[in-house]
Formats: sequence, structure tokens, C-alpha cells
Amino acid sequence: MKRIKNIVLLSAAVIALSSCRGDLLDLNPYSSVSSGSMWTTENLADQGVTGIYSVLRKTNVGLGLYTFDCYGVSSDCRDPDYALLRGNATASNSLFGDYWKEHYEGIHRANDAITNLPKAPMDDAKRKRLIAESKFLRAFFYYKLNMVFKGVPLYLEPVELKECIKGRETEAKIWETVLTDLTDCINETNLPDRYPARDTNVGRVTKAAAYALRGKVYLWTKEWAKAEADFKKVGELGHKLYTGTGGYKALFKEANEQCEEMVFSVQCIGLSGYGNEMSFRYGSRSTFGSCWNSYLVNTDFVESYEWADGKPFNWDDVIPGYNDMAKKARAVYFLRDNMTPEQKKAMAENQKADMSKYMDVGNEARIKKAYENRDPRLTASIITPYSEYLGADGATSYKYSLRWPFANNLAPWFDLKTDTNNRYYYLFRKFVAEGASEIPNRSYSPIDFPLIRYADVLLGLAEALNEQGGNKVEEAITYVNQVRNRAGVAPLNSNAYTTVNGQDELRVRIQKERRWEFNGEGVNFFDEIRWNTWKESKFFPGAGLKQIWGESQYDNSWGGDHYYIWAIPSTEINMNDNLTQNPGWIN
Repeated sequence: MKRIKNIVLLSAAVIALSSCRGDLLDLNPYSSVSSGSMWTTENLADQGVTGIYSVLRKTNVGLGLYTFDCYGVSSDCRDPDYALLRGNATASNSLFGDYWKEHYEGIHRANDAITNLPKAPMDDAKRKRLIAESKFLRAFFYYKLNMVFKGVPLYLEPVELKECIKGRETEAKIWETVLTDLTDCINETNLPDRYPARDTNVGRVTKAAAYALRGKVYLWTKEWAKAEADFKKVGELGHKLYTGTGGYKALFKEANEQCEEMVFSVQCIGLSGYGNEMSFRYGSRSTFGSCWNSYLVNTDFVESYEWADGKPFNWDDVIPGYNDMAKKARAVYFLRDNMTPEQKKAMAENQKADMSKYMDVGNEARIKKAYENRDPRLTASIITPYSEYLGADGATSYKYSLRWPFANNLAPWFDLKTDTNNRYYYLFRKFVAEGASEIPNRSYSPIDFPLIRYADVLLGLAEALNEQGGNKVEEAITYVNQVRNRAGVAPLNSNAYTTVNGQDELRVRIQKERRWEFNGEGVNFFDEIRWNTWKESKFFPGAGLKQIWGESQYDNSWGGDHYYIWAIPSTEINMNDNLTQNPGWIN
């Protein structure tokens, strides 16, 4: 039924350009109409605003933000040539140029709409709503630029390419502009508070989204009381945590993509060009469509998850002496039961596993205890050794298990096959299709990608309260505990492990909570930049891609403190003499 509905929505977008969820998925709204003619009819004006939303589908803007998790703490990329992680990035790096270009495309489309909507023939209430949506989107694009470049050229009116010659405004000026646009949205009476699930306008900007984004900006500007007030408004407008069947794991399924927790999301449907590639890039060869596991879960991140009672995880509590062993030797604990003598010999000689500690029966059960009774978000998000995963081989669903070493076609559970069968890594479960019928194709999952959800609001609120100190610290704990209670872990201050002694300890707790809560969602990297913790969280000694037992595949390398502020793309500087480079970067 969902696929039939999606086809109907898409047809409505193409034929009628009506104001529905489907039209937000139009990828090429400017393809057949010039900008000057875009605002001469109501339908064309709708299409013009749709063109702003379509920029959210670009990799560096919205739909591909999950790829930024390899810069944060929760994942790594199999490709070791990510310059920001290798310490050899230059101003000509394509990441900087693509990020700049994609966001400015959205800004120029928004400027076009804001300038021309006043003369478009339509009902005044609708016109004001569309202007507010356009201002929100412009604010979002500038927000994203300012987080990493710290001051960019400011364009608030339509310009031709040859007119893009402004110098950079200060970081403070850009924040001021973003706040002005968001305040205009909030003050616009024709912008609805939120849209209920299954409303045809779900996916459009709402007042709640504007409050949430303005609160996030206030975190950057350290205006804590203002952030507190804005985040509280989001809850007052009807958003709340999802606590339905399946809990945290079910939140990232199509059935719940429009629940009250989702404040602002990129819209997806299961048709080519209109879905997302998360299942393709996070999934394994045993995922429907035979996927690539391009992004792998970071081993150190998995070990950061606490036990459900809040006690820090330590391998020695599960396997005494584990931490002192050579890393290759530890592989013995991850081996499957009932290995043949030949397999054991190969593991000892070729892999250097300490086979004196192998158990023919019970080896699997022993290692599974390391993941039982941990924070449930761990196993809800990540496929751990010997856990069950419902995958698919063609049109048939099978139960798979992440065993080592890989051996094909072992019933009743088949071995989970990866694109990296010669190494043993943690894999994502979050956003990855299950079975043979959840998505129509590996390259276009229909699950909406959340850009802001209510858990983000609650933890942002906790941070804003904590930074104000005093009695606000105790209030902050109540909001962190809302997120922890939903996750199924012990609330803060409920036992000796979760006791928080003051503002500094709670600050660290909130940072950890955000890392666990938003794994795989492209949130963490920007958090680490804002907290100024990126160096210590991603580039500590030995950090990098590792096999599950800690054996390094490649190490990250810190390029210098100037990495906290990205280089202005050399391509832009070459075209605009008025642009100045950020300190530490060479054009």
C-alpha cells in the first residue's frame, strides 16, 4: 500500500505540482522553467519553493549527512583516503568545494523565492507561509555553512553568477542573519506549529522546526537562556519522544518516520532518485540487494557504551586479562564454536590468535555476554558478534549471524556476508533494511532521513540548562533522563554509577549521551566541532579503523588545530579575489 501511495504522490507532484509531501521530492524543479518565469503562476511558484527543498537531498546538505559520521566517533570509512582524517587536507579538497557549492545553491534558490513570492498570484496566507518556509531553508543553509567555515559571503537577494564577488562576513554576522530569518518564521502566524502524521504537508517547515533550529543556533552562540526557551517551545507545540512498540530500534523504520519525535526530515519514497542510500552504504552483502558496508562502526565507539545500569564497560570484567593481551591474540574470543583442527591451526599461525584460550563449545556464548545487558541502543543500532540479523538473498529472507571466520551457507542461521569477509568488523543495523520486502531497491530506501528530532531538542535543552549552572543543573538532568528512560538505561543519579557531581560532570555526560543517541545520523561531527572536542574524540593515540578485537587497519592523523575551521575552497578564492582564507590553510 505504501508503494502505491508513493506513486500517487509522485504523480501528483509531476502533473499538478500541488502542495503535498510528494512535491518536496521533485529533484529538478528548475529544469524546464527559467527563474524569471517561475513566479508568474501559483503552480510555478509552488515549484520554485519545491526547488529549495530539493537541495536538502544533496549529499553535503541533508540526505547524505550520514556519511559525516566517519568524521565523528561512531563510524569509519573503508576508504582510508579521507583527507580530513589523514591529516593531509588542502583547500582544494573536494569536500570543502562541494559543501560550499551545494549550500549556496540552496541559498540562491531561497533568495529567488523570498524576493519574487510577493508578486506571485496566490492567496496571501499561502504566500506568507511559503516565504516563511523559504526563510527557514535559507537559515538552515547558512547555519550549515557557518558551523564549518566561520564566516561566509552573505547574499540575501538574487544575483547572477558574475555578481558573486562579495567578501566574507564575520561569523557573528552570519549567526545574526540566521536568527533574523528564523525569528521571522516563528512570528509568521500562517506557518503551522507542526503537521500530524499522514498530513500531505509533512516534511514542510513548521514553527516547531524553526524554534528547534533557532535553539541549536543559540547553542553555537552560547546564549543558553535563549536556547532553553526555544527548545521548551518545541515540546509545547506537540513534539515528544517516540515510545511505541519496538522502542528506539523501531524509530528508524518507515512506519514511524512521521511520528511526533521527527521535527524536520528529508522526505524519501521507494522510487529511483527519491529514496536514500543508507541501507546500501551501511548494509552488508546479506542485506537485501547485496550492499557494501562502506561505513563501518568504530570499535572504540562500541566499547564506550555502558552497561544498562550505567557502569562503564571494561573487557576485563567479561574476560579477565583481555586488556593485557596482544590485540591479534584476542581474536580467539571471537571465533565460532566447533572449528576444525585445520581452522584452529590457521588461526594460530596466520592470524596469531591465542588458541590456548579457545573453547570448542561455548566460545560464541562467552563473547555474547560482552553485549548482553548493555545500553539497548548498542544492539538496536549495531550488529554485534553472533547476534541475529534478518537479511535476504534475493527475494528470500533468512536469519544471519555475524560469525568469524566467515563460512557460507551454514543452517539454520547463515553467516552474515560482508564486503570485507577477510576482516571482522562491527556493522550498522540502524537504517539498514531487514528481510526481503522492507525496501524496493538497495539504492533507494524509502525511510525519511531525520535532520532534527525531539531527542536532539531534549539533549540540547539539557546542555543549555547545564551551562547556566546553579539550580539549572538539576533541571537539566531531568531532560537527559527522558532520553535515557526511553533507551532503557538507568537514569542519572539513580545509582553509584550514574551519579553526577556538578556541572562539569554533567557536561561530559550530555556529550556521551548525544554520541550514543545519534550514532549513524551525521550529527556527532558537528557536535565535536562545537564542543571543541574533535581532536580528543577522533584523533587520540591509536584512533582509527579497527577489527572488533582492536587490531588496527589504519590510524587517524591530526592535521592541526586549524582543522576545526574548514578551508575556504580554493576554487572559490580563484573566482573571487575578495575572499580571504582561514588561518592555517594554504590556497
